[in-house]
Amino acid sequence: MNKNFKDLVFSGVQPTGNLHLGNYLGAMKNFVELQKKTNCIYSIVDLHAITIFQDPKELNNSILETVAGFIACGLDFKKSIIFNQSSVSEHAELAWIFNCVSRLGWLNRMTQFKEKAGTNKENASVGLYVYPNLMAADILLYKATHVPVGDDQKQHLELCRDIANKFNNDFGNSEFFPIPEPLIHKNFSRVMSLRDGKKKMSKSEESDYSRINLQDSEDEIKKKIKKAKTDSSAIPSDKKDLEKRPEALNLLNIYSSITSSTLEKTLKEMEGKDFSQFKKKNSLMY
Repeated sequence: MNKNFKDLVFSGVQPTGNLHLGNYLGAMKNFVELQKKTNCIYSIVDLHAITIFQDPKELNNSILETVAGFIACGLDFKKSIIFNQSSVSEHAELAWIFNCVSRLGWLNRMTQFKEKAGTNKENASVGLYVYPNLMAADILLYKATHVPVGDDQKQHLELCRDIANKFNNDFGNSEFFPIPEPLIHKNFSRVMSLRDGKKKMSKSEESDYSRINLQDSEDEIKKKIKKAKTDSSAIPSDKKDLEKRPEALNLLNIYSSITSSTLEKTLKEMEGKDFSQFKKKNSLMY
């Protein structure tokens, strides 16, 4: 169906502030590459951010910091559109229409709501529950044909596709909204905490040594890499040998992503070395 629409990429990033390496490798690095190939729209999705309480002053600062991070990482506002979601009222207006198109059964299947709401779902905001409908509005408002997604957003994009299909069918126009396709970064692996390889790198983790912030100095980055949790075993030649070594796998994946390589090539390069040698080399990549 997308053959009748001009290729257009849309992606939104919440203004969480304190951008870290996971944000860069998971999204921003890919955004820069995409703008070289096609038309792109990137939004700072502050309406999504307020599904939980936000201090207005802190939220405004986070919006500015996120935009600055975008530009610093190479997004060119002459090539891509970069804007704040709440400055375009049509996002909220279309989201309400989609609230009337989307089905409760679809939303009940969204695993991210279950994870974020936790055991006390009755205390979660309605905004958190209908968050995927707003995400669909973000994408379809511009009739975007492609959306970069990570593992945690695949289900939301599937819902977006369901909404587009239902809207088109309900109103008898099979070509009103495109059915957006996912863009999956093939060589990217999720960036995990430097203190716990089973947890995603996050600004909410208490220890600052769990993450590399984009504003960290060179010395701070080297110190964090040096203190990153690993193990005493040497680096193997086969990635299967890393299945029960999450911290080792995480550092090797980070190195591979930063050097635009693959895990297989990194293992071939580093095979047999211990992590003290690897960390010294890894810290020089930043």
